[in-house]
Amino acid sequence: MEGKLLLRPLLSHPRLPVAGLVPSRRLRASRILLSDRRPRPKARQLGVSLRRRPSHQTETTPSRGGREWWAPTVVAGLVLHLALCSVAFLFPTYARACVGALPPPPAGAVEVEEEDDDEEWKVALQQWKSKTYSLSVPLRVVALRGSFPPAWIKDFVEAQGKRIKFSPEFRSSLDALFSEMSQCLEKGQLQPKSTMAADVVSIGDSWLGYAIRKGLLEPVKNAEEQDWFRSLSDRWKIHLCRNHNGDVDPNGSIWGVPYRWGTVVIAYKKNKFKRHNLKPIQDWEDLWRPELAGKISMVDSPREVIGAVLKYLGSTYNTNDMESEVNGGRETVLESLTQLQKQVQLFDNMNYLKSFGVGDVWVAVGWSSDVIPAAKRMSNVAVVVPKSGSSLWADLWAIPSATKFQTDRIGGRTRGPSPLIHQWFDFCLQSARSLPFRQDVIPGASPLFLENPVPEVPQERNKRKPKLDTNLVRGAPPLEILGKCEFLEPLSEKALDDYQWLISRMQRPHRGLFGNLLQNISSVLNFKSRA
Repeated sequence: MEGKLLLRPLLSHPRLPVAGLVPSRRLRASRILLSDRRPRPKARQLGVSLRRRPSHQTETTPSRGGREWWAPTVVAGLVLHLALCSVAFLFPTYARACVGALPPPPAGAVEVEEEDDDEEWKVALQQWKSKTYSLSVPLRVVALRGSFPPAWIKDFVEAQGKRIKFSPEFRSSLDALFSEMSQCLEKGQLQPKSTMAADVVSIGDSWLGYAIRKGLLEPVKNAEEQDWFRSLSDRWKIHLCRNHNGDVDPNGSIWGVPYRWGTVVIAYKKNKFKRHNLKPIQDWEDLWRPELAGKISMVDSPREVIGAVLKYLGSTYNTNDMESEVNGGRETVLESLTQLQKQVQLFDNMNYLKSFGVGDVWVAVGWSSDVIPAAKRMSNVAVVVPKSGSSLWADLWAIPSATKFQTDRIGGRTRGPSPLIHQWFDFCLQSARSLPFRQDVIPGASPLFLENPVPEVPQERNKRKPKLDTNLVRGAPPLEILGKCEFLEPLSEKALDDYQWLISRMQRPHRGLFGNLLQNISSVLNFKSRA
């Protein structure tokens, strides 16, 4: 029927929230079509499009009266459609209920998506695992050059695996190590490459007390719970247990971990002694023989020089009161010290072995870590530990006190040393690490054998007999002499007064003998030792 407009509802569609109404009658001049338009799947929008569709057939133009009868109906349909859209926007829950729930995606698509996610996760995991820094743990060690064999570095890295970031550095002397840490503390500045920023550093045991008092070190936490601590003898534990003043204290903390030790020795030229019919040197008293006047060089250390005088007089290095513990008191010590000063041509820590090497002197007194390597390069040289005992020295691992610096330039080091420090200590104190010392590859001995006999070297590794003539047994003194040797302990106030009194009454030599120690005797006496 031409005069009526037929309206039919659109069927519900899963992706359409509401239904629309469209006129079903063709309009001759310009047909206006009100229709639903499918929204974009991702945007999920509701939309109504009003568009003009041109006629594909030639039709007569309707009369003015014909256009007027259907126009109100179209307008009413448009208003109704807009009202339904408004309801859908204002009440989405109700609209969804009318339309129905969306169908789930196909099962195959879900499985493919999960497989893609798993594959991406596996690729990302492999990339993360391939990065060497993802689980790496740093350990920075600044050590005295030549104090342990280079093979230790390779062996330790292999034992710990590729995740360790091991950074060993070396300094030429203990004095250089001590000076670098002192300068950082004085300036109050800490650089990432400075010695103070290291996890572990080398330090001589005779420097330990002074370094503690100056605040350069911090104690080794939980040392008593570690395997390396249990492997040490009581003599080590007593020597390394200090209070915050640096004095030996059974109630103190452990401040260092030994990795090698040695003694003060006397080297002499056998060919010179044989040519002049001189008896071999055996003990400290031989240094006072008149025929050796001007033929001796010695380290420039007040503890070692005055200690040798005390041993010559039958006392000990760690004498606390010379008046009561030495026959004749301080005057006797001063007299013997003056005589020794005349016997020694050169007191010097750097050049005493050079003078011995070129033949200016026939006898050299110094630390075995210096004397043994030099003596091996020479011929007709003998090295002995005095039979009445000598002083002991030790190289220790210690922890710099970097935690007291407020800086962000050294990362997590300000919170404490590397968690691998105890693994490094354990490694250095394994029995296998003693072999280079027993083979005389490195001068000194393993801390495991301070009070126990040093094991024999396997025959297949000891085919060549050592050329050096010495009473040292695989780097250590014989047990009967070792029992008379002693570590240098911090001086008591009374002992410090005695040292000051002796040095102030000595004639100032033109070469060596304590350098300028008279000006700073109170501080230097307690730590100036192996350089």
